[in-house]
Order: sequence, then structure tokens, then C-alpha cells
Amino acid sequence: MHYKAINIPIKGIVLKGRLRSTESKKGFIIFSHGSGSSRLSSRNNYVADLLQQDGFASLLFDLLTEEEDLIYENRFNIELLTQRLVLVTRWIAKHEDIHSVPIGFFGASTGAASTLFAAAKLGDQIKAIVSRGGRPDLAQSILESVKVPTLLIVGGNDGVVIELNQLAFNKLGGIKDIEIIEGASHLFSEPGKLESVAKLTSKWFNTYLK
Repeated sequence: MHYKAINIPIKGIVLKGRLRSTESKKGFIIFSHGSGSSRLSSRNNYVADLLQQDGFASLLFDLLTEEEDLIYENRFNIELLTQRLVLVTRWIAKHEDIHSVPIGFFGASTGAASTLFAAAKLGDQIKAIVSRGGRPDLAQSILESVKVPTLLIVGGNDGVVIELNQLAFNKLGGIKDIEIIEGASHLFSEPGKLESVAKLTSKWFNTYLK
């Protein structure tokens, strides 16, 4: 599938991104990846390709500059990642032709917490969230106030993360669902498991990105 490499200038730095466009104005999905990952994530690019086939445009971007990523603690600085996600969401909404297109978030690992915090800050600008192998429990303090339809997808072999997602799920305040993909590990690297993630994601966005 096709994407365009873009540079996103915010607050004196430049973040690199991959923008996938579609003819339809069905929805625009912004990805927030996990620690140590980037716009190059093979898993998130796979999901973005399948979403593009289904008519969803998307943006994968580096939440940190290369220099910032060298500082290990930055990868787990949810406040910093949230701030970047909010700024980039506002920037893309202004600079790309998506002002009338509903926006959704897709978060993986620690990135899932940043999508929940960012959605709380951006209000009704964000219409739906999907978390893949995420850590929504890291957004504990605001879960009850999150009213955005949220889908949590977890691998059936990802023991501790299942528990943490269940705890977060119980606290979420809006429309919500949790899908456990049997036989999948944390990275969904087993045959067909990532495809299952993409299909569940597309179904959720088709239902709630209105």
C-alpha cells in the first residue's frame, strides 16, 4: 500500500511521519506506538495497510525525536507522549484535508495510555479508540471520565496484560469492549493473529467513527 513521508514541525522540533490517504472520507486514524517503537513499526504498518484497504486514512509518527529516544525514560513518559499526540492531532487536523473527517486513535503498549489521556484533553474531537496489547491501566486516573468508545484487544497468552486490561476495562466510563485473541502473545506475532487485530479494529472504527 502507499504512504507519503511527512515532517511534522511542533514546538521547535520535527517529528517524522507516514501518511496514508484514501479516496473516502470515512475516518482518519492516528497511531500512538509503544516504547522503543516508531513510525516504522511493522505491526502498526500492517494494521494501517489493512485499514487503508477498508477506506481509512491514517498517520503513523515518531512520538520522540531520535535524540529523545536515546533517553530510555522518555519512552515511558506518558505525559510527554500525550502532549505529542495532542499537538500532532491538532497539527494534522489543520494541515491535511480532514477537517470534516472523524478521527480515531490506535494505541499499542504504552501508547494506549497516551491515547486515553489525549482523548480526554481533545474532547469530542476523538470519536473512537482501539488499544492493541496496550497498557490502559497507566491512565488509571482518568478512565472513569473517558466517554470515547474504546476497544481493548489483548493476546490470550499475555497473562499480566490481560489482568491489567480487565482492571482498566471495568473503570472505563463509556461504550467499551474487550477482545482476547486466543493463542496470541503480546506482539501478536503468531500466524493470522495480527490480521485478527486489524479486522476487529476496522469493525470498531466502522461502527463508531461517525
